Order: sequence, then C-alpha cells, then structure tokens
Amino acid sequence: MTGNQRDPRFAGFFPREDDIPVPHRLGVPLVQRDYLCDGRLVAWPGPLQDVHSPVCIEAGVGPEPCLVGSYPLLTETEALEVLNAACRAYDNGRGLWPTLPIEERIRHVEHFALRMGEVRTEVVRLLMWEIGKTLPDAEKEFDRTVDYIRDTIDALKELDRVSSRFVIEMGVIAQVRRAPLGVALCMGPYNYPLNETFTTLIPALIMGNTVIFKPPKLGVLLHRPLLEAFRDAFPPGVVNTVYGEGQRVIAPLLASGRINVLAFIGSSRVADLLKHQHPKPHRLRSILGLEAKNAGIILPDADIKLAVRECVLGSLSYNGQRCTALKILFVHASIIEDFLDQFCAAVDTLPAGMPWEPGVQLTPLPESGKIDYLRGLVEDALSHGAHIVNGGGQSHASFMRPAVVHPVTPAMRLYRDEQFGPVVPVCPFDDIGEPMRYIAESEYGQQVSIFGTDPAALADLIDPLVNQVCRVNLNSQCQRGPDSLPFTGRKDSAEGTLSVSDALRAFSIRTLVAAKQNELNKGIIRAIVTERASAFLSTDFIL
Repeated sequence: MTGNQRDPRFAGFFPREDDIPVPHRLGVPLVQRDYLCDGRLVAWPGPLQDVHSPVCIEAGVGPEPCLVGSYPLLTETEALEVLNAACRAYDNGRGLWPTLPIEERIRHVEHFALRMGEVRTEVVRLLMWEIGKTLPDAEKEFDRTVDYIRDTIDALKELDRVSSRFVIEMGVIAQVRRAPLGVALCMGPYNYPLNETFTTLIPALIMGNTVIFKPPKLGVLLHRPLLEAFRDAFPPGVVNTVYGEGQRVIAPLLASGRINVLAFIGSSRVADLLKHQHPKPHRLRSILGLEAKNAGIILPDADIKLAVRECVLGSLSYNGQRCTALKILFVHASIIEDFLDQFCAAVDTLPAGMPWEPGVQLTPLPESGKIDYLRGLVEDALSHGAHIVNGGGQSHASFMRPAVVHPVTPAMRLYRDEQFGPVVPVCPFDDIGEPMRYIAESEYGQQVSIFGTDPAALADLIDPLVNQVCRVNLNSQCQRGPDSLPFTGRKDSAEGTLSVSDALRAFSIRTLVAAKQNELNKGIIRAIVTERASAFLSTDFIL
C-alpha cells in the first residue's frame, strides 16, 4: 500500500484547469472578510484562514491543491461581541424573537427559505470544491435542507395546534405549550456541513431561541452566500456567526455560562471538552450527534446480491465519510468467499474522479492527514495477518482507492477505531454470538444492519439489538432518513434525539400557565384570549 504518484492508474486523475467544465469552475477565490453579528455584516480587518480544496489541479509538476478562498480568524473579543448580541436579542426571554407569536416566527423562517433558494447554485458549487461532495449529492444536500425547513414548519404548526387548547384537571385550568431555552450554540460536521448544521439551527430558531453558529472546520465558505439571507430574514441578534479556532472563539462562549443549548455534531472527545468548559453544566441542554462504528451482519441465508449492493452503498457512499456508514462487516464463514468475490468486484468498479463528473462515486478526501491515518489503520491490520483483498488501497495526493481488509480480528485497530473513510474491514464469523458480543461491548450504539431471509432468525436478533443500538435496519444500509424518523444513539454515539418533530422538543421546554378554576380566573383567561393579549395564552389555530 503506497502513495506512489507515478502509478499509471492515476494518470490524468486530477484535471488541468482548462479541463474543468465552465459551469463548475471555481472562479475567483471567495475571500470572506465579514461575519454576522447583531443584524450586521461586520468587516474583519484581521488574519484569514486559507481554504484549499481536496480537488487538486494538475499543473505539470504534479497535482496542486486549489485555493477556494479564506475566512476570518476571529478572537475572543469578537466571539463575546457575538454572544452579547445573541443575549440582548433573547433578553432573558423578553426579547422580540422569543415573545413573537409562533405564526410570526414561521413567516421569518419562510422568508429565509425563499432567499436560500436564490443561492442554490453557488452553495452547491462550494460543497463540491470545499469537501469533494459529488454534484448529485451536493444538490441533494441542499434540496434536502430546504425540504427539512418546510417539514419543520409543518411539524411546528401541528405541535401548536395540539397546544392551542386548555385542559382542566382537578379544578385547575391550564394551557401547556413549549417555550425556548435561551441562546443556542450550533456546530455542524464537515461531511454534511449544510444539512446537519441546519437540522439543529432551524429548530432552535423557530422555537424562539437566538443562535450562534460556527461552521465546521471544512465547509465554512459555503455558508457565506447565506449570510445576507440570515441578516434580512431575522431580527438583529437572532442569528450570529463565529469563525476561527475553537479554543479561541468557542471556549469563551461556553466559559461565560451564558450558552443555554449546545448543539454539536462531531466526536465524543470534543463534545466532552465543550461541555466541561461550561461553569454550570446542569443548566446546559446538550443535543449531540457523535461517532459510530455501525456493523453489518450478513447471515448465512442472506441474499448475497442484495447484501453486497447495500453494503457497498453503506460503507462507501461519500467515501465512507458518514457517521451512519457501515464501518465493519461481519460475514458468516459459510458464504464469506462468495460475498467477498462479489463485494470486491463491486467496490473495484466504483467510478472515481472529480465531483462534477457524471456517475462519479469516489472523490478526493477533504481532511488533511486523513490518508496517512487510514494507511496507518490498514498497515496495523496487515501486520496482524489481514490482507487487502481487492485491488485498492493506493493513494494519490488527496485521493485513496477503497481498501477491503480481511480477515479483521480484535487484535487490530481497525476492529474498533472509526475509520471514517474508504476502508472496509470484514470479519468472518461462525457463531452469531461473535458480532452480537462486538455490538454489546462497543463504545458506540447508533445503528446496525442485518441481512438475512429467515424471519425467525431475524426476530431473535432484533429483540436484543434494539437494546444496544437505536436503529436496526433489515436488509438495508444504515442511514439517517427519512427525517421524520428519530435519529439518535446510545452510549457514546449521541445525546438527545433529532428528527423533524423531536428537534422541536429538543430545543424547547414544556411550560404552562395554570389557574384555579373560579369565576375570577375564568374571566381573566377569557379576556386575555378574546383580546389576543398574549402570544402564549391563546387559542389561535395555525392553518
């Protein structure tokens, strides 16, 4: 396994600048010198961080990373200014945004969604160049995010309809609704920098919280075309952005004790560091989507053709850079040879190239040092007796061909470490207790996929597995969607639950107004409701 750039299989892999189709060319680098604070795009005179694309340009002496642009490296001073703006806008729950009627907040979010659609082409192009996402997947991420906003609006309307009635229990009249929590800090992952950032940011906003969001370390610039839309669609201070090193801009926010909600999608190690920086962690609501090591279990009676198709998609979609990816495959020894023959053949024929090329499924990797990390995992496995059983494992600049590694055993790092890249460990088993024990002992508990055709055998596995992971997929890859279904995990894989409706609950708290049932209180409540004097105490029905 080498990174030999003279490998003839990589000849012409990266394009020359003139070879890039005009609609997909990057053009002039996007130099971002502003950030959103208190309803204004504030000019930043300080240092900038360059952003290089995983897509390299062939310049005659070898492939060179392409400069996408740059973004501000803010300091603690700017971070605290942003925090002050968010706190002023919330004003301990008395601000304009948290006290607006839900119908009014919905109108602001709808305005933003409309403006968002105007910059689709630019955001999709930046998704390709910043993180190497294929054109169809970049378009899908953008469109799915817009759909998520609309679905969130519909879910909130339904939630509010249910809450628009009074209940009378034991002589007490009450109305129960959901109220915001305060200032939310939202931080998304680089692999879905738009969609997964917005799956926390949008519900936080629409429930009445004010928001500070920090784009992920990769996929920063694609948010720049949206800043004017945020500025124009929401009142000052409701949406704010920070950029820069986490220790310089995020640590002061949490250490202030004024962040009420932490929404973070990334590693459990970083999540622990973030939570511990808050002086009153019991007051911090955390919604966390963390790492996983999802297993696929291929039983002896599995439909091998189906299992291969789903496992290839599950393990190598977006180069395996998904928390929901299948990151280890347990295959029954009686079918391992047949499975590997078909699986390796399918993997080795996956089209590789640049994100805009039609049909491409494998693209360059955006993380600096990622290929060295993956190579280290594979070399460790080889030193313990495993083999690369397909034609993969070679690398060239920022691209790596997928490596199928077999047989993987508990002695290898690849058995437990989350690779988050195009390496697929395969473990043969004779006794179903082996993969079941692996899942039970794993530090992670997000999902599992089971492939088989015997209903009784599948039922025997389902019952214990639902107590280990939060989604059991039958004859299909692990995945997040559809967004109406719960998305969470056990152990070190998640805290809190995300789905369209669950997210609304995650970013709010049940609050009620109650009064003893007597003529005085009934008259007061009747007057408030009739005169529409309160946004909370109301029987208005949103259509």
